Amino acid sequence: MADVRDVARYFISLSEESTPYAITPLKLQKLIYYAQGFHLSRFGVPLFNEDLQAWVHGPVVRKIYDDYKYLGYRTITKEPFDNTHFLTDEDLLTNEEFRTIDKVWEIFGNLDGKTLEELTHQEDPWLFTNINNVIDNDLIEEYFDNNYLF
Repeated sequence: MADVRDVARYFISLSEESTPYAITPLKLQKLIYYAQGFHLSRFGVPLFNEDLQAWVHGPVVRKIYDDYKYLGYRTITKEPFDNTHFLTDEDLLTNEEFRTIDKVWEIFGNLDGKTLEELTHQEDPWLFTNINNVIDNDLIEEYFDNNYLF
């Protein structure tokens, strides 16, 4: 299972500043949510362990919020992604995890954070979870099973 920070770093490595493919903290949160949903639906297991919470602006992983909140609505600077753990030489992400993230990027990478926020506000996992509560992975998986084709 991936570490959510590695998922975030890989998304950031795909970004292109000053284009629709730039990533803000808001956009990153929504991409991570979609990656979790796609992975749950496709493989029946979470992409990462951290909880998604239903915040006012949509699904959020608190750890990622804390990492990037200092940027506000500004763009996150692109950085290269090295898939090798610096201590163990093991891969950080598996081929299946890369496929999930790449698919989310293909579908949603050109949308801005506010558009992605609006999309999540129309989806059951956010709609059926009280604000600031954890969004249940079973709810996410069921929604993605019924609404996205892979």
